[in-house]
Amino acid sequence: MIGPRGIIFDCDGVLFESRQANLAYYNAVLDEFGVAPVSPDDRERAHLCHTAASPRVFEVLLGPALAVRALEVAAAMNYRRFIPHMTPEPGMAEALSLLSAKMPLAVATNRGTSMPEILEYFDLSRYFSAVVTCRHVPRPKPYPDMLLMAARELGLGMNELLFVGDSELDRDAARSAGVPFAAYKWQAEGARTISGHGELVEWVLGMPGGQGEGST
Repeated sequence: MIGPRGIIFDCDGVLFESRQANLAYYNAVLDEFGVAPVSPDDRERAHLCHTAASPRVFEVLLGPALAVRALEVAAAMNYRRFIPHMTPEPGMAEALSLLSAKMPLAVATNRGTSMPEILEYFDLSRYFSAVVTCRHVPRPKPYPDMLLMAARELGLGMNELLFVGDSELDRDAARSAGVPFAAYKWQAEGARTISGHGELVEWVLGMPGGQGEGST
């Protein structure tokens, strides 16, 4: 692949370590229904809370009958109280500053209304030309809708973009959309692994050291 003309980032697990925040949020909703919280040791359900869109999370955790009501409870909850539990990935802000000076950037996340608040809280909004959430498209990841919308907003073709994600949902969305994919801190067949944001900058901008140990 020749260097991309634009980059799309997933949020959770790529821009931020947010597992603690996500579990706190979903457990606060579960508490409203008298349901036991999801433990970090429950890897399957904790991973679901970290990657899937809220409708799917509540459908699994509470069942279809309560999922709609859970979304209403969640919508009335101020997510800003959970944002301090999020930790920016090392070197992320510096990487966004360097990359956005060279090309347009976007976010494509299964988050909903919380994404603008998160970007504002961490002073990152200025780096992104497009922010696409599950509220903007008919179908969340792993469907390609978000990436297709981000590409339109950036004015770039699929093969001109790079999508950086950290889960199978991201990989599958990229594959369906025909967008080159980079796996952030995990191994995905056929994709380059990026061990950190510094390595991403080195690779994309052609700086020395871009072929780091995390590449494949």
